[in-house]
Amino acid sequence: MYNPLAERLAALDWGELHRTLDIQGYAKLPVLLEHDHCEEIINTYDQEECFRNTINMARYRFGEGEYKYYAAPLPSILQQLRERLYPPLAIAANRWLAYLGGEGIYPASLADFLIQCHQLGQTRSTPLILRYGTGGYNCLHQDLYGELSFPFQVVFALNQHGTDYTGGEFLLVEQRPRAQSRGHAINLERGAGLIFPTQHRPVKGTRGYYRMTNRHGISTVHSGTRYSAGIIFHDAK
Repeated sequence: MYNPLAERLAALDWGELHRTLDIQGYAKLPVLLEHDHCEEIINTYDQEECFRNTINMARYRFGEGEYKYYAAPLPSILQQLRERLYPPLAIAANRWLAYLGGEGIYPASLADFLIQCHQLGQTRSTPLILRYGTGGYNCLHQDLYGELSFPFQVVFALNQHGTDYTGGEFLLVEQRPRAQSRGHAINLERGAGLIFPTQHRPVKGTRGYYRMTNRHGISTVHSGTRYSAGIIFHDAK
């Protein structure tokens, strides 16, 4: 059966993506999700049976907006993204770990990595959909849900910046040792993705590599409604 998403994923230039991740710590993915894919994911938002938990950001002082964690089994599109993006990112994850003096611990397949999560009591699925209305935002944070985490996660834009909403840029902030923090404000085309660090990344200095802490969030949405989908590879306790 023809699978355009699988073909687009297979055509990604991972050599270039790995180089970009090493140099700047994040990398944009081209448009992978078609219009119908994005609509299909957005349409799950009101299907409560699809989700295991809903978080009102204001209640926890995380920001203004709402996100929902999908229950397992995931919608097929999100499952496909999670399974197919994991293996090349595991290669980069083990390389980053080696830069920092560690040994590779991330297995080649998502299934094997999730076994490690489940052995530590992390059994709850973490892919999610996020919705922000006018005035919505997300404070800077890290998505850590237990002892084991994967160094990368991926976010996909489900509607179009400048058309469906304004503002709402993806924010990535690097907390540099003994220096001021550096921020990136990133916009994505509908259906495109962004790979970014979950917690920290290696940066080469004069005495070798050191850890740079990263946090991410969303700037204030000025108008409209913003939807995105997050692919987190580690499960949660």
